[in-house]
Amino acid sequence: MGCTRIKRTAVSLAVAGIFAGGVSQAHASAFALIEQSASGLGNAYSGAAAAAEDASTIYFNPAGMSYLPGGTQVSAGLAFINISTKFSDSGSQQSGAALGGVNPAAPRPLGDTGGNAGGLSTVPNLYVAGDLTPNVKLGLGLSVPFGLKTDYDSDWIGRFQAIKSELSTLNINPSVSWKLNDTLSFGGGFSYQQIDAELTSAVNYVAAAFAAAGAGAAAAVPAANAEGTVKITGNDSAWGWNLGAMFQPSSDTRVGVSYRSSVRYMVTGSATFSNAPALLGTLDTPVSLNIKMPDSASVALQQKLGSNWIILADATWTGWAKIQDLTIERSNGSILSRTPENFKNTWRFGVGATNRLSDAWSLKMGIAYDKTPVNDTDRTPRLPDQDRTWLSLGGQYRLSKDGTLDLGYAHLFVKEASINQNAGNTTAYGLISGSYKSSIDILGVQFTYRF
Repeated sequence: MGCTRIKRTAVSLAVAGIFAGGVSQAHASAFALIEQSASGLGNAYSGAAAAAEDASTIYFNPAGMSYLPGGTQVSAGLAFINISTKFSDSGSQQSGAALGGVNPAAPRPLGDTGGNAGGLSTVPNLYVAGDLTPNVKLGLGLSVPFGLKTDYDSDWIGRFQAIKSELSTLNINPSVSWKLNDTLSFGGGFSYQQIDAELTSAVNYVAAAFAAAGAGAAAAVPAANAEGTVKITGNDSAWGWNLGAMFQPSSDTRVGVSYRSSVRYMVTGSATFSNAPALLGTLDTPVSLNIKMPDSASVALQQKLGSNWIILADATWTGWAKIQDLTIERSNGSILSRTPENFKNTWRFGVGATNRLSDAWSLKMGIAYDKTPVNDTDRTPRLPDQDRTWLSLGGQYRLSKDGTLDLGYAHLFVKEASINQNAGNTTAYGLISGSYKSSIDILGVQFTYRF
């Protein structure tokens, strides 16, 4: 039984565990980020596809540029996102427990509960919109549509399935809007997106050697090399597009509809192993993952009530069902692993209000409910996602006739998430059994200026 077979099996087991669950928890459903402006945060992004309050409408509905004042407008913002994600154990099992008779080093210590897997992250955005003709506007948006991070203690219970998960994206979105008449406007744009990912987990080399070549190979793994780590890094770039329309039947009522396309990535990179025993040979290998990010569609309403109140509402559908599994391939095209995800499509509903307190100050508030695409059976430690409810509050201060400052805050109540996951092999990856309690706090600031 050759070293090549041992090597391939060890790599397959390690990489299967590291990719189980995909990427980190974020703040729209799954790993999408809706925090694309602070002006919308105070309303929990309710009615974002109809609001057209500033140049950030480029992301939510490019047709909204038609409702911006004449001239050039620049909007820059930053969201500070603090996640608390803590695991409680209720019967987890250690990796390698079944192989104690083969090699005493095989049963790895169970470990702790991982600490707070969340932390503080920042999400920037920048938008510019200006006139081409009286009825046509051009815009450019820079945003982060997917991402964020989870990071557990390196010796925690679930380390063989996940330690660190970090994903970042950059979306460059040139757009155009056309005002057909006083009641109807259209808009659209293209998106160039880049993605970078890093995923790490622990490896039980004794269990990997046993799976590849049996008891003899497992017994030959030195105790000092029984456990190590594997790090996956990868990146890609791809194209997408977005469309929108706004209908304003009266000065008090506006309806917006928007659609953002899916984006297909072929993420390519490498798997790098540490502390691998010599008998397994060189385990480092090129890997790739073909993944299609979800599309989304929104219907939104903005309704003025009197001179001081604006009511906002929306419903947003996201096509998460495109992600049914994560299939990892070697560079020669052979399948390294396939992890079931079985995501389902989701809906997000929001209602908000803005009260103009004075010529300078406006108060914003909102509530939203966001469903998760993750099912209880396939939930993993990389994405312990559950349904969440938003409560938001914000304010806008008009610094001058051309400049505004927005501040927003939201607290997200996340439903408790159960987990019972062994990534298909308790001997190799252990069993994570318990539940997650999570909460999210978001603070956003944004400055907008018109030239």
